[in-house]
Amino acid sequence: MSATDVTPITPASGTPRGPYSNGIARRRQIIETATKVFGQHGYHGGSLRQIADEIGVSASALIRHFGTKAELFTAVLDHSDSDKTKVSITENRGIAALRSFAAVTHVNVHNRGLVQLLLSTASESTDPSHPAHEFITTRYAHLLEDLSQAFRDACEDGDLRPLTEAEIEHEARGYIAMMDGLGLQWLIDPTMDLEASAEHLYEGMLERLGARHE
Repeated sequence: MSATDVTPITPASGTPRGPYSNGIARRRQIIETATKVFGQHGYHGGSLRQIADEIGVSASALIRHFGTKAELFTAVLDHSDSDKTKVSITENRGIAALRSFAAVTHVNVHNRGLVQLLLSTASESTDPSHPAHEFITTRYAHLLEDLSQAFRDACEDGDLRPLTEAEIEHEARGYIAMMDGLGLQWLIDPTMDLEASAEHLYEGMLERLGARHE
């Protein structure tokens, strides 16, 4: 076989190589470290210097990748909300959707930094001037809408007793508050069985709302 007969070997398409691959890896490292720092100290308490020191780079290196602290924080929140391991209640209907919301604790126990980030950000961003204010208000609005629909579907399917729209909103808001509260208690006391507590309160909610048991 001559040299002209040899087919050149090229990298597989879609597989980043070289500097581009290194850039993606560095961005992910920055986001993961920033998630930890912002989760522990909040947006105002966490600094680019802290993040850079943990990674072992200069603060200017972070700026080259993300521009500003606010833009890095936004990237962290976007990443947290698009994580492939996150359980989505919109993938299910009615009772199954309500159960999946409680089951998200199975993911949370392996992502302490993410739980800490979202809860601390929710508290800080009640201030309209906070860079995450729109993100958090939109996130909670969508969550309220999705859970409300899950309660409606569960009633329609006969798995819960009939509820008025006002009752549905109260139940959905209470469910969100319950899960946030459990997450906060778990951050304070990591020995707590977060999954068992969520399951217990979920079952209690079904019993209270007259759930149909097969």
